[in-house]
Amino acid sequence: MTERRPVQLDEIAKQIIEQLQQDGRRSYAAIGKAVGLSEAAVRQRVQKLLDTGVMQIVGVTDPMLLGFSRQMMIGLKCEGDLERIADELAGIEAVDYVVITAGSFDILVELVCESDEQLLELLGRIRAVAGVTSTESFVYLKLRKQTYSWGTR
Repeated sequence: MTERRPVQLDEIAKQIIEQLQQDGRRSYAAIGKAVGLSEAAVRQRVQKLLDTGVMQIVGVTDPMLLGFSRQMMIGLKCEGDLERIADELAGIEAVDYVVITAGSFDILVELVCESDEQLLELLGRIRAVAGVTSTESFVYLKLRKQTYSWGTR
């Protein structure tokens, strides 16, 4: 993955993002009214924010309600090229989050799966990745908070 540089946002762009964080389905007309722009201007600005990768507009589901009864974070200790290992882990379909870290673990991986059997199979696949030396699993028992509304700077 290439290094991405921070994007400077003007106050209007920040307000548009904040409007969409409150309600991702808010209309361009309603956003325009709130930020003082036309619907067309909001549409253009939103498209630019999407095209530059500053934001995404997605539907977030509750995995438990969709039959994915097991969620877990796995801390990995590794040796060798962490970027290569992280890329290989990211290629596993049930893995939805991979981050290279500093601290007790080199990489953190989040899994969402349907059963203990699938979880066991995935753990085996993760442990088989060249360079992974050990894992520690943290099974999610109950989700208390998950937010994507950290705002803008």
